[in-house]
Amino acid sequence: MRLAERWDRWKRRRFGQYRVEDPRPIAESAPYTFFLPSENELLAVAPGDLVKLTLVGLPGGHNYEAERMWVTVTGVADDDLTGALENEPFELHQLRIGDSIRFNRFQIIDIIWSQDRTQAPPSAPPHKEYWDRCLVDRCVVDEGVPVYYLYREEPDISEPEDKYPDSGWRIRGDYRGLSDEALEAWDQEYIALGKVLNSDDSWLHLIEAPIGSTYIRNTDTGEFIACDGE
Repeated sequence: MRLAERWDRWKRRRFGQYRVEDPRPIAESAPYTFFLPSENELLAVAPGDLVKLTLVGLPGGHNYEAERMWVTVTGVADDDLTGALENEPFELHQLRIGDSIRFNRFQIIDIIWSQDRTQAPPSAPPHKEYWDRCLVDRCVVDEGVPVYYLYREEPDISEPEDKYPDSGWRIRGDYRGLSDEALEAWDQEYIALGKVLNSDDSWLHLIEAPIGSTYIRNTDTGEFIACDGE
């Protein structure tokens, strides 16, 4: 047996376990940036379709605990499916192309329908996506500090090579009671609007407001009040 084959067999014995992740908690916590197939789409998955799964190594790789990979469905028994792995893992030595994977329909995160299907697959209504960028206090996203003050200015941060443009939104967390020095020390992030909405979507109804708009939260009612800025 060649040395490479012996090394591969040793790795697979040593790191032979994995699990298929349940994506539903992630979708629930990030509804504006992580979208799953609809129930009708999941029910329509059949042999020959390509599905994407999140496979978690036990233990994980050096840099990655999990990898999202494509699997060709080969068998279906109600909600229990089997398939053949189509990707070469980067670090999960438990797996290699062609391995048989068992999974449940609810674990599917994406689908590519087989071109050999005799019946057109169901289609889901498109998701409203919020990938344009904004500048936001990091504490809003990382610590759950509620949005308090926001305004929209002429976009001036994006670069020509950026995939998604600057929306112009500038979003501040609740800074009441902070000194000027403490507020100045807050870190900001330039991220997708959807990531802010995942943490606090109470201002979603304002997201199409024109440039020049400014709002502050009424902490008694929770409503955002248009203002001239501070």
